[in-house]
Amino acid sequence: MVALRRVVESVGPPLATVVVPPAGLDAPVGDVVIAEPDARPETHPGDLVLGVAVTGVPAATRLVEQCPEAGAVVLKEPLAAEEAVRRAARRSGVGLLSVARHAAWTQVLWLLRSLLDLEATSAPDLAGGGEFSDLFTLADAIAAVVDAPVTIEDAGSRVLAYSSRQDRADPARVATIVGRRVPDATLAQFRRRGVLREVGKGAEPVFVPGLEDGTLPRLIMPVRVGSELLGSIWAVVPGPVSAERAAAFADTAAVVALHLLRLRAGTDVERRLMRDRAVTVLHGSGDVASAAARLGLRAGSHRVVAFGLRGSGAALAEQDEALRLALWERLRSASGLPARTPLAEVGGTVYAIVECERPSDVVPRWEWLSRALAELAPGVQVVAGIGGPAAEFAGLVRSRAQADEVEALLRSSPGLGRWARYEEVWARLVVRRVATSEVLAALLDAGPVRALREHDAVHGTQYVETLAAWLAHAGDQSAVARRLHVHRNTLRYRMRRIGEIAPMRLDDPDVRLAVQLELAAFGARSDRA
Repeated sequence: MVALRRVVESVGPPLATVVVPPAGLDAPVGDVVIAEPDARPETHPGDLVLGVAVTGVPAATRLVEQCPEAGAVVLKEPLAAEEAVRRAARRSGVGLLSVARHAAWTQVLWLLRSLLDLEATSAPDLAGGGEFSDLFTLADAIAAVVDAPVTIEDAGSRVLAYSSRQDRADPARVATIVGRRVPDATLAQFRRRGVLREVGKGAEPVFVPGLEDGTLPRLIMPVRVGSELLGSIWAVVPGPVSAERAAAFADTAAVVALHLLRLRAGTDVERRLMRDRAVTVLHGSGDVASAAARLGLRAGSHRVVAFGLRGSGAALAEQDEALRLALWERLRSASGLPARTPLAEVGGTVYAIVECERPSDVVPRWEWLSRALAELAPGVQVVAGIGGPAAEFAGLVRSRAQADEVEALLRSSPGLGRWARYEEVWARLVVRRVATSEVLAALLDAGPVRALREHDAVHGTQYVETLAAWLAHAGDQSAVARRLHVHRNTLRYRMRRIGEIAPMRLDDPDVRLAVQLELAAFGARSDRA
């Protein structure tokens, strides 16, 4: 059953606001009950009670007092804001929601029923079928009412559905349907004529005469819930429309609003459901097998991929939320992840659970990965840490932990590229773990690297860099000299001075390992600074 918290979040502004928070937000919602006039409603724990016929403060207060077991009572504004009603809700321990004055009770009931139905069934397939199919059927019905081809669009001018008979339209409409949004040039013309402003603020049909480029006239009906514009209906008409037909066209907006509310609620609920199930699978915090099945995961090998953003601190700080949303939309698009790949954002990190051909694949054959990792914005790159393969669902917890480590490594190490598998960078991760440990941090004061760092800082020398290159190339003088772009005599001088400043036996393997870890620890400290 769906939790009351999810319902309250999904039905939030502008349709409704929470006046008195429910006491048990994690309690399951039982049913939606319509309160009859002058009758005590029969409620059960968690029910949502709609005060459809309630008028006046005394009646509203009485209804609230009669529903102590309910999850919440829903009233039209301004009743819910009255102090007497709010006090009654707090005394009864029941939540109090206020619905926008102009919202129809049918819209509220439809939306609430949709939220409950979505949990009772599997998560809806919003890429096709379901509510989208209903919208196409509705578009055909509206086209019959207005006797013209129509499109149903969201508030961002993206086409959600269109009717048949588009052969009677014009090139702008064809381009709109093909591109699934109104072309920029057409939008610019409508904007210059004030059409979009009129649609955005009004609640009546707007007639737009034909444009100079041959674009046919339009009859546009805003689709609203209260003060919020959910979308619009666009009909391509030959000319002015009669008052009767325009009124019939306007009447269809209420039905479209119900569909758009349900579509939005379904999208919101689907995302939350997927996140909850993904958390269960990725953290092993419940019935992993059941959650995996409801995510659509098939038996076999999977890897967890953790996506992050890499760039300058200022660029990320200013656009963090917008960039993560853009990353999410890219991964959910047709060119993003493979079909049926669960995607969820947990703690600011976007995770995908990707099916593998076989655990022993040397390089994952993921053509989508290069598209997903394209630069998201100037100076901001997407990185992907890929955890090890998990042959069983229970192993996804370990794969997720590995993916997190790889993603953190990639964010702090631009030279490693934009993606890496755990198996390929495990050595770096081992060093990283040890270098960032508290135990090693406590030993840094005693090691030779500190003395060299202090000498470099005072005298402008490069002895730390020289020592790191010497260890990286196992003492090969030619390779170290090339790496540092110095003559071999200069290298020999530097190594002699290093021995004088910080005596150490580099022929001892234990000393070499300790010094390398010390170098890594100072490097990790610099990265965090």
